[in-house]
Amino acid sequence: MAINRDYVGRTFAASEPYEVSRVKIAEFATAIGDPNPVYRDKAAAQEAGHRDVIAPPTFAIVITMAASGAAMADPGLGLNYAMVVHGEQRFDYVRPLTAGDVVTAQPTITEIREAGRNVMLTTSTEIRTTAGELVCTAVSTLVERGG
Repeated sequence: MAINRDYVGRTFAASEPYEVSRVKIAEFATAIGDPNPVYRDKAAAQEAGHRDVIAPPTFAIVITMAASGAAMADPGLGLNYAMVVHGEQRFDYVRPLTAGDVVTAQPTITEIREAGRNVMLTTSTEIRTTAGELVCTAVSTLVERGG
């Protein structure tokens, strides 16, 4: 089954609220090997102008994975996940994710295009606080490799 191009422009349900915590931020910073104190020390983060510790820029993937995964698993899309590799990722921030934020992620399929024997599928996932403030947009391109 081919990827259903009618899904371009489709926005999926927002994820359940996710509370960004100091512990998760510190664990993520440790996992990626980043010793920056603004990821672990509230005083250091406040000295840098933040209200609490902030998350490393790539932390947003933790929040977006479940929401975009649910979209990619939609049977009507026709994506063969066994043939998928991650092509590209970027995060466009309005402000850093901060400990205490409660956010949701809502993905939209923005583009499906062919590249040789491969199909490139791009999603744009908005991370918003539960009050509606846009914090970050994660743009991801997946590649379904051709047979």
